[in-house]
Amino acid sequence: MNTLAASTVTFAPSTFVPIAVGFFGLGVGYLIYGAQELFGLPERNRSVDITTGIWGIWMPGFMQFLTGVYLFVGLSWFHSFREPPLYMAALAFTAYGVHWFSLGLARALGGDPRPNEFMAISFIVISVLGMVVFFKADDWPVGLVFVGLTCVYVSELFAGFFSRRPEPDARPRPVNVLGERALGFSRLATGAWLMYLTFAVTLNTTSGTSLPT
Repeated sequence: MNTLAASTVTFAPSTFVPIAVGFFGLGVGYLIYGAQELFGLPERNRSVDITTGIWGIWMPGFMQFLTGVYLFVGLSWFHSFREPPLYMAALAFTAYGVHWFSLGLARALGGDPRPNEFMAISFIVISVLGMVVFFKADDWPVGLVFVGLTCVYVSELFAGFFSRRPEPDARPRPVNVLGERALGFSRLATGAWLMYLTFAVTLNTTSGTSLPT
């Protein structure tokens, strides 16, 4: 009887962790959505919602999901990545990526945003978890990303309170306009920091610089 021996494929540890892909994708989404929520630029209408929905699906959605899956495969199957905090990064990128698939599709298809306030509760939890993991690992630049994410979802929670039932062919407008402005500000500030991290991670990896990441 032939016995098939189990084999494990293990690759050498890699220094090319693809987190810049996820940082950039989320940063683009936050800059687009944040400007609209804080400044009303551009003013929302059906065609604008379709465009921002498509951007939401592909940039913060697909790019984060791709990064999260890539990290999980490297951590769990091939052992190319060894740092334990990357497990938190993989969880976050995967969860936020799927979350943005939903946000982008809802925006493009004209869905009702009111359920987002309940979604925000679970994402506050994962954002606080990320803060704990990365600050405990002395990685304050990534910890600050999760501070920003926590602010985003707390703002999302309050921005969604007391939303009116949408009229036909009109988007729901939150009564809590201050919450919507806070959401926009949080997204813009976090998006700017994500652009910095994209810049820093890429330069550190390719050019030997030592920018804080």
